[in-house]
Amino acid sequence: MKHTVEENVRDVYSVTGEARLGNISLMSKEDVDRAIDQASDVQKNWKEIDLHTRARILHQWADNLVDKQLIIADMISHEVGKGMSSAKKEVLRTADLIRYTAEEGLRSHGDLMRGDSFKGGPSSKLAMVEQEPLGVVLAISPFNYPVNLAASKIAPALITGNAVVFKPASQGSLSGKLMIEALNDTDLPEGTVQLITGKGSEIGDFLVTHPKINMVTFTGSTQTGQAISQQTKMVPVVLELGGKDPALVLKDADLDLAVKQIVSGAFSYSGQRCTAIKRVLVQDEVAEELVQKLKEAINNLSVGDYQQESDISPLINTRAADYVEELIDEALQKGAHAVTGNKREANVIHPTLLDQVNEDMRVAWEEPFGPVLPVIRVQNEEEMVKLANLSEYGLQASIFTKDTQKAIKLGSQLEVGSVQLNAKTERGPDHFPFIGAKSSGLGSQGIRRSIESMTRDKLFVLNL
Repeated sequence: MKHTVEENVRDVYSVTGEARLGNISLMSKEDVDRAIDQASDVQKNWKEIDLHTRARILHQWADNLVDKQLIIADMISHEVGKGMSSAKKEVLRTADLIRYTAEEGLRSHGDLMRGDSFKGGPSSKLAMVEQEPLGVVLAISPFNYPVNLAASKIAPALITGNAVVFKPASQGSLSGKLMIEALNDTDLPEGTVQLITGKGSEIGDFLVTHPKINMVTFTGSTQTGQAISQQTKMVPVVLELGGKDPALVLKDADLDLAVKQIVSGAFSYSGQRCTAIKRVLVQDEVAEELVQKLKEAINNLSVGDYQQESDISPLINTRAADYVEELIDEALQKGAHAVTGNKREANVIHPTLLDQVNEDMRVAWEEPFGPVLPVIRVQNEEEMVKLANLSEYGLQASIFTKDTQKAIKLGSQLEVGSVQLNAKTERGPDHFPFIGAKSSGLGSQGIRRSIESMTRDKLFVLNL
């Protein structure tokens, strides 16, 4: 939808604020209402299109993303501050995700149930169970993976016969727009996917409570996700929210392996990932050695410009950098020790390692979404599990030990959706289930799980 009134558009700049990348429409509630109405109307025909045609359209979309990978990756790089190599990987990973979704969708099928399979059930009854689309899916994506996390919602919705209303994060919206242009350049019926841009403060509540929205799938902050959950009432919701993922380092761990995985898990994309390692719980016996090894590895990280493929680059905005700095300062005031880092240049926070962190410090519990790693020393495994589970979050955890049996035993006690054994916390592969416990989410994602969440069973009982 085009706007000619200057007040109805907003310029989008690079993450450093130095380059204007384009603009987005600031859509009104009336604009949103028309878009949702059109999606609802088109969906009635889209759901009748056969699965093979829907799958073919998704493959076209994936092909278009590959063809336009440099253009889209360049926008991702500048808009959210990723190195070009990481941005290209995101686009290609997204194409693979879409193709897998198309093929997984083709394997979706109904079920048959005989009445006499249940004791006392009448043998003359046969149940035919089919999956129906929910209708119009509202997909709300975050800034940090503006293409991949958007497509992980849109592709499953489309293969199951749903229409989509897509609301990208404001910083990331131009990348999302290019992704949708690649989708629109297929045989997808016009209007099946509606791109919504604008101020969340003005249209957000209107979107999630609209009577023609039949499902909401959201990735973003826990605070916003909880608000959506309260507003949607009877509408199905899948939420992918924040995390405070711990790395549990046992005294028998391979410390070199642990350091390599922890540093990568904590500081890739400057820590701006819900699955980033955000605290280390280490047994006293190896704490000093681990901290020194972490210091050496962190000091080898490059700091600077995302265009130079630096390991640490500017955070998404000044508010984000202010928050990380605030957490560091509060911890230092309460007795934590800055082993390395604790330096800021504009929105670049140098990778910071904090030792001697305790339960009284905010950085032990709050999600920084930036390059700071607190180390909490513990006496034993029981204390590790207790501290890990005291968090309001429950996304993932890493356990580093040479004793696999012990790792599985400890992992079973952790209140998280996923446990990584001797590896960093991370999302994927994209067909693996992705689950958040407690305040980290609601529902399950991953390609097959996402497909299942966007359909409902419909039962036909044949009386023979």
